[in-house]
Amino acid sequence: MDAKTIIAKRIAMELKDGDVVNLGIGIPTMVADHLPQGVQVILQSENGFVGLKPAEEGKIDPDLVNAGGKPVGIIPGGAFFDSCMSFAIIRGGHVDATVLGALEVDQEGNLANWMVPGKMVPGMGGAMDLVVGARRVIVAMEHTAKDGAPKILQKCTLPLTARGEVDMIVTNLAVFTLGKSGLVLEEVAPGVTVDTVKASTEAQFTFSPSLREMPIACD
Repeated sequence: MDAKTIIAKRIAMELKDGDVVNLGIGIPTMVADHLPQGVQVILQSENGFVGLKPAEEGKIDPDLVNAGGKPVGIIPGGAFFDSCMSFAIIRGGHVDATVLGALEVDQEGNLANWMVPGKMVPGMGGAMDLVVGARRVIVAMEHTAKDGAPKILQKCTLPLTARGEVDMIVTNLAVFTLGKSGLVLEEVAPGVTVDTVKASTEAQFTFSPSLREMPIACD
């Protein structure tokens, strides 16, 4: 199982039936494909609708896209609205969970996910509103950068999206939660040792008394 699938499968287990969920671009979009049987969530897109679903092959509507510009579908009963309503939903605390990628997360729950060094970017989009407005913030990312550098740091070095808003980090190596005591290692992926997690993580963290192997169901 590849790293992205491991992350998506594990995060899918965190979502509850009936949750209103915003999925960011990249790995987060895969989460909807791995929801446990019997769990249905309402997917919200900050560009103005609820009830989105994966686009059906051969039935792509070029005018129906998510916030990342990717073609999607919409379920019966879904609704469209303007950006004012969309962000009223987000800022009003009506999104149960947001799942988004990150360039860096640190041990204080700070998040940096929009400024790529050396590249022109238009801005952070709706991420700033989502991580502050959603009831729960789950970061989905590979544990290290392409060059092997840690992405879970003592202190973020890139411009922040938000301070202290991250609740959970799920990577291909481990699951961490953030609380009053700081960063806590809750799970390690199958075949991964605690020493490997330590070597790949710059941040300081403690161990959960119920530390376990990450439960990942095979298809």
